[in-house]
Amino acid sequence: MGTEIELEIAGLTLDWSKNSRGIDHGALFQECDRKSFHSEQLYHEHYERSECDSSIMDMGFIRPLKYVVPRLELLGFTIKRMEEEYTRCSNIWREEKSAISDHEGESVDLMSFDEFRAFVDAYPLMELNNTFETAYDILNENSFINNIGGEEVARLIPNYSPHDMQPYSHRSCFGGLIEFLHPYSILRLLSENDRNSELNVTWQYGPLVENGWEEEASFIPCARRTQTFLVVTEGSSDTHILKHAFSILRPDIKDFFRFMDVSERHPFSGTGNLLKFAEGLAKIDVQNQVVFLFDNDAEGYSTYQKVMALNLPQNMSSMILPTLEQFRAFETSGPNGNPPKK
Repeated sequence: MGTEIELEIAGLTLDWSKNSRGIDHGALFQECDRKSFHSEQLYHEHYERSECDSSIMDMGFIRPLKYVVPRLELLGFTIKRMEEEYTRCSNIWREEKSAISDHEGESVDLMSFDEFRAFVDAYPLMELNNTFETAYDILNENSFINNIGGEEVARLIPNYSPHDMQPYSHRSCFGGLIEFLHPYSILRLLSENDRNSELNVTWQYGPLVENGWEEEASFIPCARRTQTFLVVTEGSSDTHILKHAFSILRPDIKDFFRFMDVSERHPFSGTGNLLKFAEGLAKIDVQNQVVFLFDNDAEGYSTYQKVMALNLPQNMSSMILPTLEQFRAFETSGPNGNPPKK
């Protein structure tokens, strides 16, 4: 038998593992998302009759899709990446179909990426029937396939094969059509439809822990070190301000950003030192994701241009603070006191 753990949204399984944690999905969540919620693998009536505590069984991570999206973007699952993934899957499918076709070299018609996005957007998950149907026949007149235009439309989707699909409902059939993509790409595509934005993404580990397959300590939220961005600034005050700003304005993604330890002093303060530091990191092929952040004054802009000329590797980038209209003119207190009132 065993115990399964699944990454789900609205009852649609995106990834699963049996008797082990499987892929680590902790980066999609934060500690505040660790909660107790109903488990489909748990017979609650039995626990109520026996007066046993089911709280451990119910534990997992749960977060609305709209709050998962910024984390997906920081993990690299952008629309551009999805288009590249879809194109790659389409090309592989064409090659495979051509290799087994009696008409070798014959083109295989598939949806363009924009057409596929429109297809996914047309079917909000909660509007798809998820009732279990025994002996579900994918070809019957009420099937999801026929509701979208029959196999002529389904065959325009990469990896579609009526013999490999084993749906039990319209929602699971829809999921089977798009499961050739990475689970995170599917979440990102589903988020394009506002009617999916409030749906919960869940990763419930309780049954796996309760049945002894994993320790609860194996389920850690927040971005892993390799998924974070090291932000390097000109001075220690910049670091303190940015860290505080993330805590106030974007607490939902602040764990993706790390800063140099400037508790005692800034080890590379000033634009000149920061330029040397960037040049050194580029030469020693550091694998961390690094962002060099410069002030938007004349010196900062000049050094920013020099860093950009270093041909930084893909895991490193440079940016300059934006020029905001609000900061073009404001009152300050200087050595001679406050300015006169106008």
